[in-house]
Amino acid sequence: MEVAMSLEFLPPMQRNDHGMFFSSDFSCSLNARDRKIVCVTSGNSYFGSHLIKKLLACGYLVRVIIQNQANLEDMKELMREEMKQLESVVVARMDDLDSLCNAFRGCHVVFHTSSFIDPRGISGYTERMAFVEAEAAKNVIEACGSAAYVKRCIFTSSLLACIWKNDLPNLIDESSWSDETFCRENKLWLALAKTRAEKAAWRKAKEMKVKLVTLCPGLLMAPSFPNAQLETSLPYLKDFMLRQGILASEDVSKVAEAHIYVYEDMDYGACGRYICFGKIVGTLEEAIQIEKGLNMPGHLSGDQSPPAAAMDDDKIPPRITKSKLSRLLFRASQRLSCKQ
Repeated sequence: MEVAMSLEFLPPMQRNDHGMFFSSDFSCSLNARDRKIVCVTSGNSYFGSHLIKKLLACGYLVRVIIQNQANLEDMKELMREEMKQLESVVVARMDDLDSLCNAFRGCHVVFHTSSFIDPRGISGYTERMAFVEAEAAKNVIEACGSAAYVKRCIFTSSLLACIWKNDLPNLIDESSWSDETFCRENKLWLALAKTRAEKAAWRKAKEMKVKLVTLCPGLLMAPSFPNAQLETSLPYLKDFMLRQGILASEDVSKVAEAHIYVYEDMDYGACGRYICFGKIVGTLEEAIQIEKGLNMPGHLSGDQSPPAAAMDDDKIPPRITKSKLSRLLFRASQRLSCKQ
């Protein structure tokens, strides 16, 4: 393990009161006198950077893990102001258990964003990466069990780990898992990676007695998203997903907030998996808006012709539920209202 560059510019952070990066209705339950060190892996990823900003806004001391010094430049592009507020930035490879143990030491929780995606969307995602991601997940959980002073991990999985199989249920919830054979036969490598990594994390968590919670978000959306995460967008832009009512999206900031709410609810019953999305795309018009938002025309709409299931203007019925997460968010809101 090594500390990236010098820690001279990384003093303990202060609460951000400007509200520039955060929704006005987001609040958390952290007591300012009880500021804990939390750790975020893959801090140079698009989602990782949003999660870090939200954690800083809540008053947490944030330690960020990157895999090499080059990742530091990506972080600086994504988080210019926030870099000075971090507790530290640490270089630790996901395949090096000892360096992960050292990086996690003293942390109350590890947010493993499980991202091996090139932030610039240049390198391809292959079957080999599915294996690498699963091995990394096991190392992260083992390091949590060995080094973190409270054995907790919030694991970012994906809706892709829930929906790819031959016989879809009428309603997809947290009990639904993608079929690895189906993913392999159809070369759905990112779906395979997320499925294998999450399953590996659950097995290792049971072995190491780590309290694990996983979130399975849909397609991440944000105004600055185009060209930032090309590889994680393309696997969602399938005509099949639209026709089946399983093409779901969510604002990246809301997904980051959900991670924090789930973490803060772990003392009140948060457990297992949580599907996370804000909207299910059900019409051709909505699909075209998604394409425009990602600067990827035609991936869903083809030659501007509606998909077969949307030939008329009827909305495709949704087949995914997020009721489990909705209940957790309601509990969180009740606790916050009682404190005010």
